[in-house]
Amino acid sequence: MAGLERFHGFTRAMGMLLSAERGEAEILEAGAGLLLRLIATDDWLPPAFAVPHPEYYRQYLLHRDAAERFSVVSFVWGPGQKTPVHDHTVWGLVGVMRGAELCQRFDRDAAGALVAGETQRLQPGDVDAVSPRIGDIHTVANAFGDRVSVSIHVYGADIGAVRRHVFKPDGTIVEFVSGYANAGPLDPAPRT
Repeated sequence: MAGLERFHGFTRAMGMLLSAERGEAEILEAGAGLLLRLIATDDWLPPAFAVPHPEYYRQYLLHRDAAERFSVVSFVWGPGQKTPVHDHTVWGLVGVMRGAELCQRFDRDAAGALVAGETQRLQPGDVDAVSPRIGDIHTVANAFGDRVSVSIHVYGADIGAVRRHVFKPDGTIVEFVSGYANAGPLDPAPRT
């Protein structure tokens, strides 16, 4: 299938980018270009990796680098679904492939309290970046109340195994590990 070969080419290119031992800024810039080319054609994601849940968003593992330098996941948002305010603790790229997403970033003030930033609407073909260096705390929502949205995310670790944080409205910070909605990746054989 030509679409899956496009996806495998993307994971190989990401692996080569990381093997070049570039800094985070270069990884985010070059990786955003690779992700933009991947999401420009919507013919490669098998339907099983785009199934929404009626109550909450889903994160499907598509690829996990053999050395766990990066992972690729599809996020599937049912109508009106959103994340809590959370962080990632690693760099990440988000590319919207179907629908649209609303992303609201947060900063922390000197006392550690969250300060809400602007809300950005991401359309199909838009790529956004997060990292502890450039801003890592946000909430993301499906921009639509009547249809599914799908985005492809690339993270600088096996994101389903990373200890991260949810920031509750009362100021409580809760550690979590997200895991995945599926048991195994889309591409179990072609590892980088």
